[in-house]
Amino acid sequence: MTFIERAKELVSKMTIEEKMAQMRYDAPAIERLGIPAYNWWNECLHGVARQGCATVFPQAIGLSASFNTELMYKVADVISTEARAKYNEFKKFGSTEQYQGLTFWSPNINIFRDPRWGRGHETYGEDPYLTGRMGVAFIKGLQGEGKYRKLDATIKHYAVHSGPENERHGFDAIVSKKDLYETYLSAFKYCIDNADPSAVMGAYNRVNGEACCASKTLLKDILFGEFGFKGYVVSDCGAIRDIHAGHKITDNEAESVALALNNGCHLNCGDAYFSLYDAYEQDLISEETITEAVEKIFEARFRLGMFDDDCEYDKIPYDVVECKTHTDLNRKMAQESIVLLKNNGILPLDKDKYKTIAVIGPNSDRFSVLIGNYNGNPSKYITPLRGIQDEFDGNVLFAVGCHPTDIGSSMWGGFPLREGIICASKADLVIMCMGLNPGIEGEEGDAYNGDVAGDKKDIELPEPQKKLFDEIIKLGKPTIFVNISGSCVSLCEQDEKCDAVIQCFYPGAQGGGALADIIFGKVSPSGRLPVTFYRSSEDLPPFRDYSMENRTYKFFNGPVLYPFGHGLTYADIEENWLDENRVELIHKGGMDTNYTVLKFKTEPHPELVDFKKVFIKANEKIIIEF
Repeated sequence: MTFIERAKELVSKMTIEEKMAQMRYDAPAIERLGIPAYNWWNECLHGVARQGCATVFPQAIGLSASFNTELMYKVADVISTEARAKYNEFKKFGSTEQYQGLTFWSPNINIFRDPRWGRGHETYGEDPYLTGRMGVAFIKGLQGEGKYRKLDATIKHYAVHSGPENERHGFDAIVSKKDLYETYLSAFKYCIDNADPSAVMGAYNRVNGEACCASKTLLKDILFGEFGFKGYVVSDCGAIRDIHAGHKITDNEAESVALALNNGCHLNCGDAYFSLYDAYEQDLISEETITEAVEKIFEARFRLGMFDDDCEYDKIPYDVVECKTHTDLNRKMAQESIVLLKNNGILPLDKDKYKTIAVIGPNSDRFSVLIGNYNGNPSKYITPLRGIQDEFDGNVLFAVGCHPTDIGSSMWGGFPLREGIICASKADLVIMCMGLNPGIEGEEGDAYNGDVAGDKKDIELPEPQKKLFDEIIKLGKPTIFVNISGSCVSLCEQDEKCDAVIQCFYPGAQGGGALADIIFGKVSPSGRLPVTFYRSSEDLPPFRDYSMENRTYKFFNGPVLYPFGHGLTYADIEENWLDENRVELIHKGGMDTNYTVLKFKTEPHPELVDFKKVFIKANEKIIIEF
């Protein structure tokens, strides 16, 4: 029997009440049918999240900065291997609880349309094609290629979702048909066409007046109709309640539940589907619609091998978690996620030239900037400070220099700034590690900048860090600036006054070691920016405006500091395009390096249409064909 045939047979034995209960994310057991309780809620944005120890890779935006789909697939395969290993142990307790299952609500393939959005670092950047390519690699790595699905991947948040965080439960994103299809839906369609993701998660907001988790246009007409999606749809957590409480589309929960289910939302994260019976009693939903939804979600459970004893993943042992092979891959991905923005020749550092290095800044030794959000907890990790200390044989001085933001900085007094100045004055070279952290930019409820709920008011460095930067620069020391953030920060002064500028996107548990590998020339940097780095917040359109006009590299009209796709190496690479689909790469000097070739079309606007990452040795010539 096929998986869907088995699902139909099992569901046919359930009562209407039992079916309804299975449509909640925390589905109870049906003991008389041998069905254990199952919690559908699991996360693995860049590693198995919220299940204790795991290999924590760079944040999603950093994974995308690698422009390496082959490496991305390997990362996702490691994540699914560790998830299976954990599941194999958890299920021995007779059921699985939250964050212990096989259905994962990742990846986030929303478009990072505005750098002020707090959750942008969960995405693969501002370009739909790059997002689609990286998303497909991630989905395939999670789901595997065996008889059974290794994990279920869920692409989210469908659709047109990128802030503002503090309005998301009632916000209506107004978009043109052109922007809807060309930008906001493009990566969803690409992933569905090329990777067959198991699930789609609906977003909190409305789009053109319709709540995403209950939208006939988005779900029935486009997702299932035009895109031919075959999987199941799950609501974001609490989003069904928002339909009446936030969006005011319906009058009560029963009506919200009916609107969502009738348009194709099969599974509810939250408690709204407790009202399914009320909706059924009021003839707002039919038993047939309920049955079809439950058959879909049980087809998924059968496809994962939950009810069989021949699943090829059942023997994955727990000792794969954070094993050396996974840690080595993490280090490699972290290396490739780092973007060298400026270099006047100071990098790679000549160790023999400097006796004392000062590492200064609030992100130098901060654990949270390694792991981002939606993360696991690595048992071993390397901060930038530790990485530099491990690699440099000379003297390394350290000072935090300032509080990360104005919030709480008054409690620190003046000693951090003075200590920073002292350390810098004693050093031959300064490495400043500044930027943001997941408490400054993040999801509503997670970040501590409560007035904007995780979004940023602007793209500036926080004031205490600006003051620290100014004081250190006055000393006239050779300076490397390392910006650690999940999004664009205005780095105009740093570009002007520092010898080198490096961007790290929350680089994972091995991030500090990877940074040191780049700085001291163990490897050549090869990351590229998956987002535009603008010069000023004044260049940006209103945050609440969802038109793509004057947004991202495709449509922005003004000068930028670092464009989408920018990234330097320690090699002199010449690109010689032989024709539309062939380019000759000539390595004219410097280190062996990974290198990404980007293929753009220019009309009617710039647009990435392909990319390939290759390894090229010193003085080598190779031809890349698209």
